[in-house]
Amino acid sequence: MRVLPLLVLLGLGAHSVPTRLLDNGLARTPPMGWNSWNYFHCNVSAQLIRETADAMAASGLRDAGYQYVVIDDCWQVARDAKGRLVADSARFPGGIKPLADYVHSKGLKFGIYTDAGRMTCQRRPGTYGSEELDARTFAEWGVDYVKEDWCYAEGLDGPTQYAKFRDALAKAGRPIVFSICEWGSNEPWSWGPRMGHLWRTTGDISDNWNSMLSNLDISAQHPAAAAPGAWNDPDMLEVGNGGMTDDEYRAHFSLWAIMAAPLLAGNDVRTMSEAARQILLNKEVIAVDQDSLGAQGTLVAQRTPELQVWMKPLKDGSRAVALFNRSSLQTPISVTWQRVRLPSGPARVRDLWAHADRGTATDRMSATVPAHGVVMLRITPGT
Repeated sequence: MRVLPLLVLLGLGAHSVPTRLLDNGLARTPPMGWNSWNYFHCNVSAQLIRETADAMAASGLRDAGYQYVVIDDCWQVARDAKGRLVADSARFPGGIKPLADYVHSKGLKFGIYTDAGRMTCQRRPGTYGSEELDARTFAEWGVDYVKEDWCYAEGLDGPTQYAKFRDALAKAGRPIVFSICEWGSNEPWSWGPRMGHLWRTTGDISDNWNSMLSNLDISAQHPAAAAPGAWNDPDMLEVGNGGMTDDEYRAHFSLWAIMAAPLLAGNDVRTMSEAARQILLNKEVIAVDQDSLGAQGTLVAQRTPELQVWMKPLKDGSRAVALFNRSSLQTPISVTWQRVRLPSGPARVRDLWAHADRGTATDRMSATVPAHGVVMLRITPGT
């Protein structure tokens, strides 16, 4: 349980009503779903979203826990005479509500994008000055998840603007997950838990190894901020977009799970390869991410800066462990029970990518890890 300062508990803090949007019971584990930006950028349409919802249901992604279908920037073009946001009629004939209804009919939830500033990053209408109207509009459309960006916000204060939209969402009368996306600019790990369910800790990810490592290392610095209902967000997944090898994508997915990061696929799920599908559908790794303890894992050992051991404690007392090889050579990596805060003695070891039990080990475990790859284990004390 997170302990809050007395002034916040009494509603006397700088952003006092409500003190925590998170108390609406949403995002008790990191949100999972799909977002259009990484692969499609501005090339979004109602047809794409419907086909994506169909594919998420058919491919097993929905049943594995991926529930939010989120349209990113470029869906909106103007405001009408009443000030309400208007969708691009050529790309979204009929508007947004019928699309949200279709997504819901597939057993999924619907998400949308806006910006806390005067315009979105692609120069569409922003929410600044229209927080309550936009929150009410989204609720009427059946939106379940809102991502709010931070472009064209010069001279504005991040916590103040995100508090405005937090309060507007709370008044709108619909449970909506609130994703803060100001790229770590205003140290959101220090105030994000009072404002939203997740907050970006980094700049935008790119589909390459170095970008993934950079976002990992930045987001890993703030584990104390994470808890059920409140998550550090190192940005969306690039799995399946073609810029990394399968070993690198497995490492990407594994480390996001260890960090209790949101798992938002960013590929074209309609045409994804079998390798990408198997990565995104690894239910044993997903279970690590979705563990109800809600702890963000941390780096606990490194023989060199390139050979690392990451650990996440789990609700049942076991440990999820990633033996992570950042080097360009296949290399053995070892872990001791002391490093992952387990008692000395026998423990059962499960390999989460091989989907195989590795028997019982005492005090330590070693595995050969591929270059730019990971071996992910679940270590459970006892025989």
